[in-house]
Amino acid sequence: MKLRTRRVVLGVAVLGTALAALPALSQAQQAWPNKPIRLIVGFAPGGGTDIVARALAPRMTEILGQSIVIENRSGASGTIGADAVAKSAPDGYTLLMGHSNSNAIAPFVLPKVPYDAATDFSPITYVGYVPNVLVTHPSVPAKTVKELIDIAKKKPGGFTFASSGIGSTQHVAGELFERIAGIHLVHIPYRGSGQAVQDLLAGNVNMNFDTMPPVLPHIKSGGLRALAISTPLRLPQLPDVPTFAEVGINGFDVTNWYSVMGPKGMPKDMVDKINAAVLQAMNDPKVRTTLEAQGVQFGTFRTPEEFGKFIQAELAKYRKMIPELGIKAE
Repeated sequence: MKLRTRRVVLGVAVLGTALAALPALSQAQQAWPNKPIRLIVGFAPGGGTDIVARALAPRMTEILGQSIVIENRSGASGTIGADAVAKSAPDGYTLLMGHSNSNAIAPFVLPKVPYDAATDFSPITYVGYVPNVLVTHPSVPAKTVKELIDIAKKKPGGFTFASSGIGSTQHVAGELFERIAGIHLVHIPYRGSGQAVQDLLAGNVNMNFDTMPPVLPHIKSGGLRALAISTPLRLPQLPDVPTFAEVGINGFDVTNWYSVMGPKGMPKDMVDKINAAVLQAMNDPKVRTTLEAQGVQFGTFRTPEEFGKFIQAELAKYRKMIPELGIKAE
């Protein structure tokens, strides 16, 4: 009887310890975040993704009460940074500035992507998209898209275009432009928009199909010439720049979208809390003005579920488009 009694007492003690630990665990979960949060950007500093991330981070820091630390891990069309997040713990302390390159296009371009773009991430918040702008170095004699096409047809392979990497939206945009226009350009990939734009400004490449954030200041200063933009209507930031549709380039369906994502398996309450913080930051007048000045077009996907459906649609679109354009990593 004594042995049995001791076993019962021991069992009750173990159960009591386990039950006592439950409130502590719940409190720890409720205490998130209690340390700095890494927001990984898969591209070099100075590119569009980096600019958008740095616009959001200070306000998100204030809202969440912990520092949002930007960490640039560039290379392989953003997949190096995305892979780091996909393989991190789903504890809310490692997030990704999601991008159409790493999360929709790369899986169909690179021979091996170390994650499943459809299942290895937790969709949190869709931020918006920025249009692609066809910009040229001032040394290129064309002042319109028609003039550029006419000259390019006379010099097949005589013009180069930069991108932030093989399979990037800039690369896809350039290849799509070639196909629609019936011309041949030479693609020069870089490790990010910042490097690509610097070489374009130096005249080492002829043109780019970049996003607005890294090229807008140079368009306004005259360092680059803008010929067309990939929005349905002209933008107030560039009122004199026609849309691709206006100049006869129809079907130019390529945009750079930005988002906040995490590794798969994140608790729903944590995802919802981050989603609310991002949306609150985006609605801050100062942040919104900064993003709008960069040409960010805000989307209508407000919930993680809506954003998740958008990602699946983007994957389906590029699953079809990439093979048709013949884009693949060399």
